Amino acid sequence: MEEKQEKTFFGQPHGLSTLFFTEMWERFSYYGMRAILLFYMYFALDKGGLGFDKTTAMSVMAIYGSMVYLASVVGGWLSDRIWGSFKTVFIGGVLIMLGHIALAMPMGATALFISIALIVAGTGLLKPNVSEMVGSLYSENDRRRDAGFNMFVFGINLGSFVAPILVGAVGQKIDFHLGFSLAAVGMFFGLIQYYRGRSQFSKENSKPNDPIAPEELSSVIRKIVIGVVVVVAVVLGMQFTGNLNIDNIVLMISIIAIALPIVYFSRMLGSKKVTKKERSRVIAYIPLFIAAAIFWGIEESGSVVLALFAEDRTILNIGGHSLAASNFQSLNPLFIMLLTPFFVWLWSAWKKQPSAPGKFAVGLIFAGLSYMFMALPGLLHGTGGRVSPFWLIGSWFIVEIAEMLISPIGLSITTKLAPKAFQSQMMSMWFLADAAGQAINSQLVRLYSPQTEISYFLGIGIVSAIFGIVLIFFVKPIHKLMEGVN
Repeated sequence: MEEKQEKTFFGQPHGLSTLFFTEMWERFSYYGMRAILLFYMYFALDKGGLGFDKTTAMSVMAIYGSMVYLASVVGGWLSDRIWGSFKTVFIGGVLIMLGHIALAMPMGATALFISIALIVAGTGLLKPNVSEMVGSLYSENDRRRDAGFNMFVFGINLGSFVAPILVGAVGQKIDFHLGFSLAAVGMFFGLIQYYRGRSQFSKENSKPNDPIAPEELSSVIRKIVIGVVVVVAVVLGMQFTGNLNIDNIVLMISIIAIALPIVYFSRMLGSKKVTKKERSRVIAYIPLFIAAAIFWGIEESGSVVLALFAEDRTILNIGGHSLAASNFQSLNPLFIMLLTPFFVWLWSAWKKQPSAPGKFAVGLIFAGLSYMFMALPGLLHGTGGRVSPFWLIGSWFIVEIAEMLISPIGLSITTKLAPKAFQSQMMSMWFLADAAGQAINSQLVRLYSPQTEISYFLGIGIVSAIFGIVLIFFVKPIHKLMEGVN
């Protein structure tokens, strides 16, 4: 009897097609929304916006991104302990879609904050677990694994690339709410794709990896209640003292995002479950974590400071064609797609390539250069008029070189340096680096204005580059602490 041939997707397990398109549509919806959200918040009411001041709008945008990565930590825990990855991803997708629908409704600031809560929760549930499901499609020795992840990442960047072009054009040139509707439709398509492909996944994806034992339940509930009580008490304290406002809420979340990784590192370093060798590796990870936080603070500014620069300082009419400022946010995924093949070849062909700390150091220098590059138009032409879009294009190209040196290397080194007892939580640390970077950014963006443009870009760029240079001198000591990990 002839064996039934396995159905594949470009030579990969067929389940990859479901996850490829699910995540492509999810990124389309998320980055489409982010492409126009800043403008929606600060544009005047008669232009379809909410009329926030620019500083508050930028601060909210930055902390929004930080909250998404904070929620990813919770999403990973819920998948491992309660729902399993398949259900967690589906619930996340539904919440994201509802968040975009809320934004599509003309209900002002109320809809904005409801949307933020829904999308933060939904993305936190979906983002870490859909990647874990990709890994579950392969056995440990399956040679297709790396190629499968490369295809998956391509899907992410494809959705991220198309979204600012389509949603940006509709949102800025026609109507913001119509743009947000497109983002909702994108997530709806993703959910349909995901649900239709449910039979392609194993039963392991439908149950938690480490379900909560009955004796643990009371302890978990007690910790959740304590956390909620503390947050409510702080908010009530703000209310009674007359300090309850958007800026102070953003500050509170920023403090949490910065404090949480400190707590995690303290727990790992003080745990009796961590061996001497593993403790050394955790110590080695600390400077890399700080470097990653600085990098993400700069890289994630594309939808904040650089978006504002695109709207206020960039020539948008070129050869009779009118661009929307939000369109520039397609540059990030575009350059990732263009640069990835080169860096894959480079790391394969370069036999004596730098260690992970060395790559981080050079990446930080490039990140700093991308901001210093943005200071040049102000130095050359002043900060009062509009300048060529090639300044933004050049800056994005430079920072994406930094991303190629830090992001994939960081994911890899995080798994390698993780203590056995904290493997999942160590992966959360990578998300927390992004959360901490954007939390710091939510405070720094308050300093940005046309008057401070040059000093803002130069100051942050120089700090990043200096940290990268200092890191170069500590590459050998850090590598020694890594205890055999390259």
